Amino acid sequence: MSMYLYNTLTGRKEKFTPVEPGRVRMYVCGPTTYNYIHLGNARPLVVFDTLRRYLAYRRYDVLYVQNFTDIDDKVINRAQEEGLPAADIAERYIEEFFRDADALNVRRASLYPRVSQHIGDIVAAIEELVRRGFAYVASGDVYFAVDKFPAYGRLSKRDPGEMRAGARVEVNTAKHNPLDFALWKAACPGEPAWDSPWGPGRPGWHIECSTMALKYLGPGFDIHGGGADLIFPHHENEIAQAEAGTGCPFARFWLHNGFITVNQEKMSKSKGNFFLVRDILSRFRPLAVRLFLLSTHYRSPIDFDDVGLQAAEKGLERLENTYRLLDEARCRLVDASLAPGDEGGVALAGRVEELRREFVAALDDDLNTARALAALYDLAREINSYLGATSRPDPAAVRTAATVFTQLGGDVLGLFGLQRRQVDDALLEGLMDLIITVRQEARQRKDWVTADSIRDRLKELGITLEDTPHGTRWKKSGNMFAKETLMEG
Repeated sequence: MSMYLYNTLTGRKEKFTPVEPGRVRMYVCGPTTYNYIHLGNARPLVVFDTLRRYLAYRRYDVLYVQNFTDIDDKVINRAQEEGLPAADIAERYIEEFFRDADALNVRRASLYPRVSQHIGDIVAAIEELVRRGFAYVASGDVYFAVDKFPAYGRLSKRDPGEMRAGARVEVNTAKHNPLDFALWKAACPGEPAWDSPWGPGRPGWHIECSTMALKYLGPGFDIHGGGADLIFPHHENEIAQAEAGTGCPFARFWLHNGFITVNQEKMSKSKGNFFLVRDILSRFRPLAVRLFLLSTHYRSPIDFDDVGLQAAEKGLERLENTYRLLDEARCRLVDASLAPGDEGGVALAGRVEELRREFVAALDDDLNTARALAALYDLAREINSYLGATSRPDPAAVRTAATVFTQLGGDVLGLFGLQRRQVDDALLEGLMDLIITVRQEARQRKDWVTADSIRDRLKELGITLEDTPHGTRWKKSGNMFAKETLMEG
C-alpha cells in the first residue's frame, strides 16, 4: 500500500516516493537555544519523530537532520542579561533540549548541525546569491532581493505585490523592497561576529537553515518539516534562497504541524498561556504527554488543557496494562511445538493482522495518528479479552500479538520502552558519580597517574570529563547526558 502525505507546497495529499529508493532525506527546523523548549516546540519534535519511526517501520533508511539555531537575537539578549558568552547560553539550552526530548522518547536525529559551526558555508551561500544577482550589499548588511525571485509566495500562497502594499514603512532602512530580508547582519557592539567579505557580522535566520539542509541533504531532498508558524516567512525564505542559489528545487514535500491552542487561543507569551515542557513533565508522565500530542491529527490544532492530558494518562495506562499482560503471558509460555494453537488463538492472530493493517492504513493516510491510536486501543482490547478468557494461551498467538503490539505502540508511536532507558540512565549517572569520587580521591592524594588514566579511559568510552572551579563536569557523546559533580579540586 502506498503512503500519502499532505504537501503544503501543492496544497494536496500526494503519493510519497523518495528520490532514492529505500532512503529518505528529511530536515526539520530545530529550536533557538536560549530557553527551555515549550509545548509548541514539543509538537513538531514528537510528530516528525513519529514520521521518522514509521518510515523506518516501512524499511526506509532515514537520514534525519535537525538544526540548532545557536546564533540569534534571542540568544544574544539572554547572554547579555546573564553576563555570559552567547556560546555558553546556547550550550546550556542544547543540553536541556536533549533532556526534554529524551523524556518524550524522541529518538536522536542523524545529525544536529549548529549555525556557529557552519559560518563558512553560510558566507559561501550568500556570496553565490550576490554573484547571481539575487542579493545586494548595503552598509555591511546583505539582503535577498525578493522581486528577483518570481516564485516568491508559492509556499505560503501569498502575493508579493499585496504583501508589499501592506508592509509597514521602515525608518532608515537600506532595503530596496520592504519584503527583502537579511542574509548577513553587520556587527553591533558587544555581539558575536565573524569575518566576511562585507565586514564583521553574523548570518540572518533564514539562510542558516537552507544552507545546512543543502549541505547535508543536497537539493531536491524528500521532506522538510516544521510548525505551521514557520511557513511564512521562514520556510518561504528558505525556498527562495536555496533555489535562487542552486537553480534546483529545494525540498519536494513540505509538512507542517498545526498550532497548539489554550482555551481555543493560540499559545503565546503575550497572552500568558505559555507552557514549558519542563513544567508540564513535572505534573504529567512524559509518555502521556507524547500520547496527548499524537491523539490529534498533526495538521489540526490541539487545545491544551489538563482534561486532555488526564485522558492521555488513562489511555497510556490501558496500553501499558496490555503490554504487561503480554509480557507475563510470554514468561509462562511453553515450547510452541508442544502446544498447538487453539481456536481462540487462531482468531486472535487473525484480529491482530486486521488491526495491524488498519494501523498502517491510518499512518499511510497522511500520518493519521489519531486513527492509528484507535486501532491500537482495539488491539489492546482484543488481547486483554483473549488473555482473560484462557488459562493456557496459545504460544504462537501470544508471540504474534506481542510482536505486533510492541512494534506499533513502541517502535512506531514511541509509547513503550522509555522506562527501561530511564533506569539505564539513572544507573549511568550513579556509576559516574562513583567514578568521579574515586578519581577525586586520587587527585587529592596527588595520584595523577590514576586520575589521568580514569579520564583517558572514559574518553575512549565516549565520556568526557572537564575539571572546573566548581567541580567536575561529565558529558556523554551527543549530549545524551551532562552533569556537574560539585566537589572541590
